[in-house]
Amino acid sequence: MDDGIRVGLLLVATPQLDDPNFRRTVVLVVEHDSDGGTLGVVLNRPTEIPVDRVLPPWAELATGPPVLFQGGPVALDNALALARLPGDDEPLGWRALDGDSEVARVGLVDLDAPPALLAPELLQLRVFAGYAGWTEGQLLAEIQDGAWYLVPAEAGDVFAADPDRLWQEVLRRQGGDLAFVSTYPDDPTLN
Repeated sequence: MDDGIRVGLLLVATPQLDDPNFRRTVVLVVEHDSDGGTLGVVLNRPTEIPVDRVLPPWAELATGPPVLFQGGPVALDNALALARLPGDDEPLGWRALDGDSEVARVGLVDLDAPPALLAPELLQLRVFAGYAGWTEGQLLAEIQDGAWYLVPAEAGDVFAADPDRLWQEVLRRQGGDLAFVSTYPDDPTLN
């Protein structure tokens, strides 16, 4: 059964989603198996922790802001990184997310690999603490309940220079009703 969820798509929290872990978040789907589950990383939750405090060898390669991002509420003591590469080569220590999407040249980085191995190949790199995860059918049920919009990603979304504006920017570029949702006030009771 095709549930429409694919690696490389974005999950954008609807205004109705008030879970503090996901309120106004943009999540990149990095793994999906309709018979298993889904794994993603929240793209717009920078922390104040510099990358060099947690992963010093990777700090010089981190795209600004060069801080750790909270990738989700699961396994916050584990880090994963996403990097964008030019060209078609797949260097050791990097695995592409999806060959057919706008984020085709974005992939997962093996943080145990020596940074010097990937440094010449990297255009951008971002490090995330934790991830978001859903069991089989859970994410589809949340989408059907109106918690998430499922929209195409652009490579620049992963490395947004102003992650605090990413939710609005992604919705705005969708056009139509979703562009209108991008103007939804942070607290509608004050409107």
